[in-house]
Amino acid sequence: MERTHPSIEKLPEVPGVYLFKKGREVLYIGKATNLRDRVKSYFDDDLIATRGPRIVNMVTRADRVAHEPTPTVLEALVREAALIKQYQPKANVEGKDDKTFLYAVITEEEWPRVLTVRGKDMKVSKSDFDTLPFSHVCGPFPSGPQLREALRLIRRIFPFYDTPKPVTTTSKHVRAKIEFNRQIEHYPRELDAEAYRHTIRHVALLLSGKGKELRRTLERDMRRAAREERFEDAIIARRELYALNHVQDVSLIKEENLAHQGSTLRILGEGRTLVRVEAYDTAHLAGTNAIGVMVVVVSGVPSKRDYRSFTLRGKDFVSPSSYGGLTKSPHGRRINDDIASLKEILARRLAHPEWPLPSAIVVDGGKAQKKAAEQVIAEADLAIKVVAVVKDERHRPREIIGGRIAGVSDADAVLANSEAHRFSLARHRAARSRGLRTK
Repeated sequence: MERTHPSIEKLPEVPGVYLFKKGREVLYIGKATNLRDRVKSYFDDDLIATRGPRIVNMVTRADRVAHEPTPTVLEALVREAALIKQYQPKANVEGKDDKTFLYAVITEEEWPRVLTVRGKDMKVSKSDFDTLPFSHVCGPFPSGPQLREALRLIRRIFPFYDTPKPVTTTSKHVRAKIEFNRQIEHYPRELDAEAYRHTIRHVALLLSGKGKELRRTLERDMRRAAREERFEDAIIARRELYALNHVQDVSLIKEENLAHQGSTLRILGEGRTLVRVEAYDTAHLAGTNAIGVMVVVVSGVPSKRDYRSFTLRGKDFVSPSSYGGLTKSPHGRRINDDIASLKEILARRLAHPEWPLPSAIVVDGGKAQKKAAEQVIAEADLAIKVVAVVKDERHRPREIIGGRIAGVSDADAVLANSEAHRFSLARHRAARSRGLRTK
C-alpha cells in the first residue's frame, strides 16, 4: 500500500481502495473503479450537497490519502470490506447500526456453504463473530447488491454451495437446486470432499481481500501439479488463475455506480421525490469540430463529475441502426444533421453500462428529436422517458414536451437543457482552440 500522499493527478486510473487518514488514524475507506476520478470527486464544490456533512467533515480533517490498486473491481470490493473490518473507520460506520451490515460467511460443515448474513441475524456482537460456527466471516459489506453480484462472479470461478440448508440434507428441493446448478457449473460436478475444501479455501482467501495470496497459491498449485504430472489439476489451476485475472466485472461496476448514485439521492432527498436527468446537446461550426455532450442533473443539482463529451464521428460512426451524425453533401462539403448527431451521442452513451442509467433524458428540439431519442432507447431495450425542450426564435424555452409523464419538472428540464447548451459551447470552443493551435 502506498504510504505517501500522492497528488490527485498522479493517482492511477485503475480499480482499488483509498484511505483518508489523519496521521496514523484511518478516517474513511472506500473503493473505486477509477482511483483518480473517485478521489477527485471528494474535492468537488458540490461535496456538501452530494455526500453530506459527515463526509465533508472527514475530508476536512484528513491530511493525506493512501491508496492500494487492485487488478479488478471485484477485488477492490472485497479489499474494502476487509479494511473496514480491520480499521473500523468512524466515517464508514458512524450513524449506521452494525446489525444492518451484510457479511459473507463460510459455514463450518462437512460441505461448507457460502452465505450472506446480516449482522442482526448473527445474534451476537461483532466482536464475537470469530467464535461463531463459521470458518470465515468476511465483511462488513456496505452494499448488499454489490456483495451478491460479487458472489455470483466468484462462483463462476470457484464453484461453491449456497443452499439454505446443509448439503447433506435429504430435502428434495435442495438436491434439485444442487443438480441444476451443477449443470451450469455453479457447483462441483462431483462430490469430492477434498477437492471441494480446496476450492473453499480459495473462496475464503478472495473474500478476505487476499487476492495476492490467492494468486500465489494458484501458481504454486499449478507448478506442483505439473511437476507431479497431474496435468488435469494443473490445467484447472491455470484456468482458475486466468479467470481471476480476467474477470468480467462490468456488472459489478454498474452496481457500484448505482449504489453511489443511491447514496447521493438519499442525502439530497429529505422527503422529496428525486429524479436523475441526463441532457444532450451538440455544437459545431459549419459542420466542423462537432462536439456532443451529456450533462447530469440530480434533483435540480448539476453533477459535474458525471458530465461527458463526445467528438462526433459522423459518417465514420456505425451504430446498431447504421446511422451517422455528420454526412457529406453531393459537393463533398460536410453538413450537419442534428437528429443523426443526437442518435450517435445516445448510442455511444448507452454503450457504457458502467454509467448509471437516468430516470429521464432531455433533448433540445421538438417531436422529431424526441422520437429519434426514443428510437435509440427502444433499440437498446431500455425504458427511459424522453423530454423535449422546444425553443422560440430567440432560442428561449417555449414548450416542454413529455415532462409530466417522465416525472421531470419544467424547471429541471430547462436547467438540464441550459447546462447541456453551456457545456457544449465550452467544449466546442476548447476543440476549436486546439485546432487553431495545431495549424
